[in-house]
Amino acid sequence: MSNSIKTTEDIAEIAQKAGDIIMQYYNNEMIVATKSDGSPVTAADQAAEDYIIPALNSVVPGIPIVAEESVSAGDVPDISNGTFWLIDPLDGTKEFINRNGDFTVNIGLIESGTPTMGVIVTPINNCIWTGSLTDGACKFLNGTQQIIETRQANKTKMTVVASRSHRSPELESFISKLEVEHSISRGSSLKFCLIAEGEADIYPRTGPTMEWDTAAGHAILIAAGGSVTNFDGTTFRYGKPNFLNGWFIAQGK
Repeated sequence: MSNSIKTTEDIAEIAQKAGDIIMQYYNNEMIVATKSDGSPVTAADQAAEDYIIPALNSVVPGIPIVAEESVSAGDVPDISNGTFWLIDPLDGTKEFINRNGDFTVNIGLIESGTPTMGVIVTPINNCIWTGSLTDGACKFLNGTQQIIETRQANKTKMTVVASRSHRSPELESFISKLEVEHSISRGSSLKFCLIAEGEADIYPRTGPTMEWDTAAGHAILIAAGGSVTNFDGTTFRYGKPNFLNGWFIAQGK
């Protein structure tokens, strides 16, 4: 698939409109349910996904769509040809429920195990991050476009970004081995965005995540000059059994 600027803009527009749908729920009373894995879900998650799937099929037909709520309901498409979308219609549901703004819409394209395009939107302020292997990485806010790239890390003054909701002894042990000057806690895929725009250096993750949690941010980070690897340094790939991620390290230059 050709990752043209036009296509990236189309996907960003879909993510923005999904964000608008989410904000309609954010500004009203929330009804929270619990999925079989114990994670929370709201009507906003489903409404956003119900918009994204047909919109994607309209703009770029014929590509399988792996979306969080659909997979939870047992709807898993055939991805054997290697090209598919990974969708998290509302990443950071806990942050959404807590109304702290750290939630996103994530749309990522996978080709042969690698994320080649990604779009992330924060509905709270309509900020957009985009990245593709052909067009690089950009941030759009208040009508202004900014080309973004990762920074060269100062190994003696690292800025670490980690999950707001998922801390563990293993994570604290990893961070303790770094020479950390600043530590930032953020929810959802915003951790990838901070590294992509040069505001942080490394995001280690020791807890479980799903591929739709990471694909869009991974694509943007690659496009901005960063990387995501398994803890042993091997390539972090997509299309794994049950779309379940292992531990990973996202970092800049």
